[in-house]
Amino acid sequence: MFTFLDTKYKRKSAVLTSVIMALLLIAIFFVGMKYLDPPEEYGIAVNFGTSSVGSGNVQPKEPLKSASEDKIVEEQQEEIKEISQPKEVKEPSAVSEDVATQNNEEAIAIKKEEEAKKRAEAIAKKAQLEKDRIERERLEKIAQQKAEEEAKRKKLDALIGGVKNSNGSATGGEGDDNVAGDKGKITGDPNASGYYGNGGGGGNGDYNLGNRKPLSRPKPEYICNEEGLVVVRIEVDINGRVTKATPGVKGSTNTASCLLTQARIAALKTKWQADDGAPSKQVGTIKYRFSLSQ
Repeated sequence: MFTFLDTKYKRKSAVLTSVIMALLLIAIFFVGMKYLDPPEEYGIAVNFGTSSVGSGNVQPKEPLKSASEDKIVEEQQEEIKEISQPKEVKEPSAVSEDVATQNNEEAIAIKKEEEAKKRAEAIAKKAQLEKDRIERERLEKIAQQKAEEEAKRKKLDALIGGVKNSNGSATGGEGDDNVAGDKGKITGDPNASGYYGNGGGGGNGDYNLGNRKPLSRPKPEYICNEEGLVVVRIEVDINGRVTKATPGVKGSTNTASCLLTQARIAALKTKWQADDGAPSKQVGTIKYRFSLSQ
């Protein structure tokens, strides 16, 4: 009959819809909003009274008698007295506590800063004292070594009373041994302090600094039993002074420490021609050949 109710689900939906609509109609009739006729007035209830001021807990049903003038004057005087009396104003404790806390924090910070400064000064002073002590001990050690060497030489001279060679008439002696004599080679340099080699072969040099020539050529001291070529890289300023010397660069055939040390000392003592047109740091080389025999 009803084509729109041709399935089970549609019929269930129709029944459920009918039930809901019926419940809504019942709710509208029995649970709807109430209407008052006349409607209630909205506002705040005001107490019965005959004046704008009052006191007490008993509600009079008739107007009160007027207060006497004396009583009114007394009440006015009491009010004036209360107003005229100054009230004690208490400073808020929180402010004072904050100020005290702030002062304490600043005092603690200042104290910590002063303590840190004192510690830093103490550490610096201690480091300086330690540095001075090391330098003093070094100088004392050098002076002691020189004094011991001088005393040893004087003692040896006093014991042997001088040495007289068969081929000469000189007295005294020189050397690093405990045996009397004049250590060295007959072909050696009397001003040299080395005792090895056959003389004449130690420290011959080749100098290279562009078109500038050396004015002085000090020879390195030959103090070790080594031979070979030591190449020294030098840096020279416009006045001809060697400002830096690096021994043992490419081309060296022996890098024994004793040879490198003496080659560097000799290179630093070398004096070159001054040249205002030269670079402030002109680079060159010096080659020293050390030989045990010639």
